[in-house]
Amino acid sequence: MAMDASEIERMIKEALPDAQIAIRDLAGDGDHYSAEVVSESFRGKSRVQQHQMIYQALKGNMGGQLHALALQTSAPE
Repeated sequence: MAMDASEIERMIKEALPDAQIAIRDLAGDGDHYSAEVVSESFRGKSRVQQHQMIYQALKGNMGGQLHALALQTSAPE
């Protein structure tokens, strides 16, 4: 069963309450998304660390309910 965009956003917001999130369903199948996440929590962290924070927020759903998620992460300017 696929995850919907609102569930992905809810999980990220739960972990990063200040995050600004934009999610797109890339294939229209509920399995392939892109997410742009901007959060002060990312400041001073490497891109890999930022992405790891998102994967942690998704609580193991990557590769299962959520097949693919293209991430763009950054701290606010």
